[in-house]
Amino acid sequence: MLLPCWKAGSSSTVPFQPLASTRKIFMPRATPPDAPPIVLCFGLADPTGASGLQADLLTLASMGCHGVTVLTGYTVSDSAGCDEVTSIDPETVATQARKLLEDMPVAAFKIGAATRAEIVSAIAEVVADYDDIPLILVPDFTLDDEHVLSADELREAIAELLAPQTTVLVADRADLLQLAQPDSDAEPPSLDHALNEILSQGCEYILSGDSGTLQTIYTLYGEEGQIRQDSWEREPHRILGTNDTLAAAIAALLANGLEPPDAIREAQEYLHQVNRFAFRPGMGAYIPDRFFWAKIEDKDAEDEIEAGPAGLTESRSEASVALNPRGAPPVIGRP
Repeated sequence: MLLPCWKAGSSSTVPFQPLASTRKIFMPRATPPDAPPIVLCFGLADPTGASGLQADLLTLASMGCHGVTVLTGYTVSDSAGCDEVTSIDPETVATQARKLLEDMPVAAFKIGAATRAEIVSAIAEVVADYDDIPLILVPDFTLDDEHVLSADELREAIAELLAPQTTVLVADRADLLQLAQPDSDAEPPSLDHALNEILSQGCEYILSGDSGTLQTIYTLYGEEGQIRQDSWEREPHRILGTNDTLAAAIAALLANGLEPPDAIREAQEYLHQVNRFAFRPGMGAYIPDRFFWAKIEDKDAEDEIEAGPAGLTESRSEASVALNPRGAPPVIGRP
């Protein structure tokens, strides 16, 4: 069943004030009831499909959404690493985003990597005009300084312009500390201070991941403090695109009508499953199999044919396939 799109009407975020406050906003027509929810993603192009916009589109399609994209830059990379990053002109980023928003009814935003503070500012100005749409932010500070024009300015722009507009911030401990740190030469803040600082500025939820030797622990924080904590078995190999996959899954579930805490929990389960079925396409790291459930369905179909009419019902129930709101089965079982 297609659920109505969740609206962040009760958001306590403090919107960024756009420079051109008199800009006329064109509202698109309503989504047809049988159409998939639309999620607008900002981010880098990753040729491997492991992360960035290519990964977002795979995750969104797997979870019953239609993804549209705005490129912030493109990389020269393979499954072993990234050699080069080229940024897109900030004005082009803003223009493309507004073209999409004035044409299609977007149900959620997912904002990934940007390499320049000017690009962050351009995105923040655009999304501030649509503050009823939930926004998932997953900052990426893993690029080397040679790829980023002024890392401090980039970090400050994200903390001051995007984080206050965010519904769910997906970040590990190191990223949270960087967002709350005024500059790279300053004394790093404590985790509690970083959480309080980001939440007090208007961010609604923070999902922080901590990967140990055997488990990955995700802790959800809100205005009242810690909300819940979930532990997941960690795969033994390096997997690319984990945070992008998790953030895109949260965006898809919000677009399908789930409330943030429920969407965050279900997205973690989806991530656990795609990582379980991760594959190694090249000589580098593994990549999540975002359509793992299609293989399970194919195997079920083969089992049903072999079992005959008497086995049609049992084989599906044994697979424990949990359908998402639009009928695609991205999640099976529970850890």
